[in-house]
Parts: sequence; structure tokens; C-alpha cells
Amino acid sequence: MPEPLFEVSDLSKRYGEATVVDRLSFRIAPGECLGVIGPNGAGKTTTIRMCLGLTAPDTGHISFFGGARGTPPLTMPRDALAIKEKLGIVSQFDSLDPDFSCAENLLVFGRYFGLKDELIKKRIPMLLEFAALTNKANAKLSELSGGMKRRLSLARALVNDPQLLLLDEPTTGLDPQARHLMWERLQRLVQQGKSILLTTHFMDEAERLCNRLLVLDHGKKMTEGTPRQLIADHLEPDVVEVYGAGALALVHSSLKALAVRTEVSGETVFFYTQDAKPLLAALADHPQLRTLHRPANLEDLFLKLTGRQIREDA
Repeated sequence: MPEPLFEVSDLSKRYGEATVVDRLSFRIAPGECLGVIGPNGAGKTTTIRMCLGLTAPDTGHISFFGGARGTPPLTMPRDALAIKEKLGIVSQFDSLDPDFSCAENLLVFGRYFGLKDELIKKRIPMLLEFAALTNKANAKLSELSGGMKRRLSLARALVNDPQLLLLDEPTTGLDPQARHLMWERLQRLVQQGKSILLTTHFMDEAERLCNRLLVLDHGKKMTEGTPRQLIADHLEPDVVEVYGAGALALVHSSLKALAVRTEVSGETVFFYTQDAKPLLAALADHPQLRTLHRPANLEDLFLKLTGRQIREDA
């Protein structure tokens, strides 16, 4: 792996008796998108907050932008201001100013970085074009849809031309069209050489955007690798979903022997198998049941490693 642009080593955080982040280590190379996935309470947002200097870690080391031209890395929180000058941040919730237009939001935010108005105004048309908001330059936030606001938040995060973007669930709440447009914009940033740390609950988003994935649960790293590598390493290749009247009884039938393992979620039985053909042939004797045969995916990986039980936000 090339010299990391961003590195976290042995990071831990406790609140009382609860360990929220447990000796976590990872790194991001230049031009790489690392996705962090995990259930609610896995430690994703706390990790982001520590990386931004908003929460102090109990142990560990966070370094940024080392290795370029032999320069020593910057460390958080010691070099917080110098680090934030080179970061772009999109949080879970929009922090745009409702009193300003789209262009004014970009102008005022650029001033926080000490940029001259002349430079910011030169960048604003490019940023609005990138966010597909050119015709909304003078619109107030009350005139924007949720997807437009998220794209404006992304454009604002780029006003300082950052080397690294930290995106905490950037597409939450968006409709499919807005999500796909946001994905296209994020892919474009990676192609331009930007590095991204992305937390998400959408497995299709993680598979489309991320070069590597880090799976967290209870603050610990469960596994790490490329999406295809993780699926191949942890899952059987074929999945058959069965649902309908009598489906749950199949868990205790002879069909169970045709799968490597089975799982039940609600009224659906999931058969994980190396070869689905014998199972599908046997299911033909149960015409009242509905079946779906598909390849294993990241959602299967997520559920295998973190469980199917619903958790409350931590």
C-alpha cells in the first residue's frame, strides 16, 4: 500500500463502563475511498468525531498528510487547525445557513479558511456545476429539496480544495435519483485523486464507491478488505431466499442438508450454499413457496458478521 494520507492507530474511547471504540487501526492511501460500515452503536460516528478533534480519544494516534515530499505527518489534536485546512467534511445533518443563498453559503464558508473573496468567487461556479445547482445559485435553502441541500453540503466541503473528505452517511434520507447523482459526484472526486472516508448504512453504496471496506461492530474491527474479497472470504457464493406459507418449516426439513447454513428473518428463510441447483430442484416440490436465487452480496456479509437483531442508536 502507498504511503498513507491518513492513518489511525490503536484508537480507543470509553464512556463509563462502555467501550465505544476498541483499539481501532486503519489507513487510507491517496486517491482511495475507504468505507466504514456497521450497525447502530458500532462506533462509526465516534471514530469520525475523534478524527476531527471533536472528541478526545483515550488511547491511540491519528495522523494526516504525512510522507509527501518527506514532510512529517500532522497529528490530531495537536495540529487540528492545520489539518482542518486540508479537510472536507460532510456530517450526517446539514449545517448550511438558511439565511444565505447557495452561492453565499459557499462564499462565507470559504472565508472560514482564510481564502480571499476573489478566489472563492472564482470557484463558486465550478462548485455549483459539480453539485448540479448552477441554476440555484441565488436560491435560499427553503427553495431546495433534501437532495439539493446534500449536494450543496458536498460542494461546500470542497471549497478549500481538500485532499481528504470525511463523509458521515452523506446520502441518508435521499430518494434513489438523488442518491445516484451523489454517487456519481463522489466517484468523480476519487477519479480526480481525492481520498474519502465514508460511513454508510447502504450496502449498495459501499460496493459502488469504496475501494476497501472496514466492518465495525461494538467498536472493534471485524474485518477489512475489498468488497469482492470480503464476500469471497466470508460467504457462500449462492443465496436462495424462500418465503410464503410453510417456509419456516423448511428449516427443520431435509432441505436444510442442501445448504451450508440457513438463517431466518421474519417470514423468510435464507439458504446459503455452494451450489443452488439441488436446492432449487427440491423446492420445485413446494409450488406454494416463492423463491429468489441470487449471488451473495455485502448485505449478507453485514448480517453474518453483525447479526440480524435490530439495535437502538447508541
